[in-house]
Amino acid sequence: MARNVVISGGGTGIGLAAAHAFAADGDRVLLLGRRAEVLEKAGVPGALAYAADLSDPRGVRGVAEFVGDEFGTVDVLVHSAGGAGNLEPKAETEDPLEAVAHNWTVNFRLNTLTAALLTEALRDRLASPGGRVLFLSSIAAYRGSGSGAYAASKAALHPYAFELARELGPRGITVNVVAPGYVEDTGFFGGEMEPARRERLIAETSTGRAGTPGDIAATLHWLASPGAGHITAQVIQVNGGAERGH
Repeated sequence: MARNVVISGGGTGIGLAAAHAFAADGDRVLLLGRRAEVLEKAGVPGALAYAADLSDPRGVRGVAEFVGDEFGTVDVLVHSAGGAGNLEPKAETEDPLEAVAHNWTVNFRLNTLTAALLTEALRDRLASPGGRVLFLSSIAAYRGSGSGAYAASKAALHPYAFELARELGPRGITVNVVAPGYVEDTGFFGGEMEPARRERLIAETSTGRAGTPGDIAATLHWLASPGAGHITAQVIQVNGGAERGH
């Protein structure tokens, strides 16, 4: 039976790959993102699209109303929206503390607040039983990223997911986190990476290659499957062994 799948950040990168994976199963997919023109070019068969700023409660209310009208029930909710703020306006200040405040606020708004607002807006629509909530974290949540703000904003998703798993578990809903390592073919790094940095990141893996959006999408797709029904409150690392966690 076709499921209703909502994917934030569904127009590019990992979110787009996940959208294709679910659509290939015949699931009904809703792509969310801030840029309508990006969503329109996604090319996911049969997918719906809704453009909104998910860090704005008003935008999220609009999403919730749209989901109610089009889907009713949400079987799978994938949080792929976020980033390190490369597309955001830079802080217009020479004050170093104001610049820090701006950077941390931007990262928590993009990576943490978007996920929390969308989850809370749709939690009563999650299929009971059988619903799935999936968050995208990062290897940075374990070891930093050179930007403490980005790493912290992703790490903040972990305890939120664990609490949700407890709250939603009695309804037969699972909540998990997927933490990718270095993934190529996304807009995360904002441009072409220096060859030396790319080689260093690949050398950290045991598999000797970079990750792909398809690697992460396949993990998300499996966690949403019936076979993963007893897996909840977990952080699944997909990084080729670059970080093993504790």
